[in-house]
Amino acid sequence: MLTPMVAGGVVFPGLFLLSKNTLQRLPQLRWEEADAVIVSARLVSSVQAVMASTAGYIVSTSCKHIIDDQHWLSSAYTQFAVPYFIYDIYAMFLCHWHKHQVKGHGGDEGSTRAPGSTWAVARGYLHKEFLMVLHHAVMVLVCFPLSASLVAQMVWRQGKGDFFLGCLLMAEVSTPFVCLGKILIQYKQQHTLLHKVNGALMLLSFLCCRVLLFPYLYWAYGRHAGLPLLAVPLALPVHVNLGAALLLAPQLYWFFLICRGACRLFRPRGSRPPSPCQTQD
Repeated sequence: MLTPMVAGGVVFPGLFLLSKNTLQRLPQLRWEEADAVIVSARLVSSVQAVMASTAGYIVSTSCKHIIDDQHWLSSAYTQFAVPYFIYDIYAMFLCHWHKHQVKGHGGDEGSTRAPGSTWAVARGYLHKEFLMVLHHAVMVLVCFPLSASLVAQMVWRQGKGDFFLGCLLMAEVSTPFVCLGKILIQYKQQHTLLHKVNGALMLLSFLCCRVLLFPYLYWAYGRHAGLPLLAVPLALPVHVNLGAALLLAPQLYWFFLICRGACRLFRPRGSRPPSPCQTQD
């Protein structure tokens, strides 16, 4: 069990450091540290998302029986990914730190600020990114140990529910589009065709892989149990539906932010100019 976790603890911080140092030291680039940190954090998030989505697809398509079938990758990857969410909390703090210190990288007033104390910056970070930090903490402490059991009869995993866990891993499909959107906003490319195409793909992938994922899981279980979709919540324990609702709630909030940003992005130029869509991973 410890081997995948140790590997994840090496791979994700190592990839971040490699990317940051490369962007800073290559003669053709020579990026400032703030730019290198922010882009490297987005890159690592995208790499993890591709790995998780691939693992999820392999697991979910390999499990013909949605309750009993098992796949070794389900347990191996969830253990491998736990260090990522711990690392990412720190990586997001580094991004917030550099945005706080450097003009033009997301400061609240868009002006240079005197460097604040670490505690003051940390409080600002927790205030701004509270939902994302909470999401990561829940993923590590609750979702990975219990996610498959929450939607597969809500019993302790006991080797069951790999199909559902694979589907949940595929929720990461939208993350690379979110990360690319944030990078384009960072470099003030909001009005380019690339940003608009990426925004449309982000909206579609987030809707399908994060919002509609939960109705699909209920439908899949209902099909297995011979129940209509609307009868599935009544057939499951209360804590099953509560767990699913707690997982779905932040996805709906972030989807609302994406939709609001998309409306601003694609608004005709006759009225107010479009503003960047503020989304979360």
